[in-house]
Amino acid sequence: MLSRLVLTDFRNHAEAVLHPGRGFVVLTGDNGAGKTNVLEAVSLLAPGRGLRRAPLSDMARQGGAGAFAIAATLDGDIEIGTGTQASAPERRIVRINGANHSATALAEWLTVLWLTPAMDRLFVEPAGERRRFLDRLTLALRPDHASHANRYEAAMRARNRLLAEDGPHDEAWLTALEAQMVEHGAAIDAARRETVGALSGQLAEQPPGAFARAGVALEGWDGADTLAADLAAGRRRDAAAGRTLVGPHRGDLAVTHLDKGQPASLCSTGEQKALLLGLVLGHAELTASRTGRAPLLLLDEVAAHLDPSRRAALFERLALTGGQVWMTGTEPAPFAEIDDATWFDVADGRITARSSSPASVPPPRD
Repeated sequence: MLSRLVLTDFRNHAEAVLHPGRGFVVLTGDNGAGKTNVLEAVSLLAPGRGLRRAPLSDMARQGGAGAFAIAATLDGDIEIGTGTQASAPERRIVRINGANHSATALAEWLTVLWLTPAMDRLFVEPAGERRRFLDRLTLALRPDHASHANRYEAAMRARNRLLAEDGPHDEAWLTALEAQMVEHGAAIDAARRETVGALSGQLAEQPPGAFARAGVALEGWDGADTLAADLAAGRRRDAAAGRTLVGPHRGDLAVTHLDKGQPASLCSTGEQKALLLGLVLGHAELTASRTGRAPLLLLDEVAAHLDPSRRAALFERLALTGGQVWMTGTEPAPFAEIDDATWFDVADGRITARSSSPASVPPPRD
């Protein structure tokens, strides 16, 4: 868990220091106050581009020094941080216990998963959104997954650039790049399939309840054994297309409503949200049992459109994961059933800690 979080010139927060406790961490405030910005900062303590996938230069506070910093203490003694410098606003810096590291090293220390309102359409968005979601799930179980994904993408981009050049191509260099794609692509595919298989078993064992049970499968590409030959044979085709048309970057996560036997893409909006919540909850429980380390969950406005019974079921399931759960809301009422949490008020980039639930404080008398 995070025991301390410090934001400097991040989004609309000039300077903020939070001391969250174990379990639930609840941030409430008006729209635009900066609640989601706090969650985004926490999401950047893991590999990747964060929950908004925004350019780093967009994260530096307007009117600030042109750079930002995020620092955190894990379990009281591990110091991690990330940020930028004004001279290189798109270059990410990562430090762990004072030493420089690549962003992929963060996966060894902290597993972060999130749900945002933008993800409510995950099952009807293009396949790339579901691949990113699956890779985040996979990273929780396989910390080396980010490294394989980065190296595969780098080799594929280099191959695409080489194929786009006029004139004869360097066959030896193409073969070397394709060999890298095969090596790391096989690792990506194996890790995804391992995750999907384990998650499928975890979800199938759960009884029907407040959240729809999801069936999951990997679709869209199944050619790990023939990738080397497919890449070599498809050079002319890929050059014409301007992109690589085979590989794990063409895969998709297929999700089914188990109790209805219906693809998630055809379910109602409410059912899709319930399926997504069920997926994340099941994965959090799987991660805790497999690794002994519960993931840190970031849930943006997750309780806003749930009825009271589903909110109660959600909070109960979240508590059972044993991990730290950060949640946001415009008002405290939806979180009134949480007995023990760390509470923060957020207003105009200022964060104030409360000693108890805002919902438990009686209104002032006239």
